[in-house]
Amino acid sequence: MHNVKVLSDVTDANGARTIIVEPSDVCSVRINVTVKDGTILDATFTGGCQGNTTGVSKLVAGMKVRDAIDRLEGIDCGGKGTSCPDQLSKVLKLFL
Repeated sequence: MHNVKVLSDVTDANGARTIIVEPSDVCSVRINVTVKDGTILDATFTGGCQGNTTGVSKLVAGMKVRDAIDRLEGIDCGGKGTSCPDQLSKVLKLFL
């Protein structure tokens, strides 16, 4: 329930790892996250509420993965039991 489906998981020559997922039960259809040395370099959403997802993306850039998970995990949208930020927390857990 509310799990993400990994579409791609690649680490580049500089050690930056990018995971692309298809989230579930939210308006976004794809989430891309790049992490290096435990710090989020970039997080982008395809679909969803553009203002909200762009805001979340900018807020988590530069954060430690664990800190972002602690802040985003469990956020609910409209009684769905998940949200785009919650789905992002699920992606971030893949980096731990």
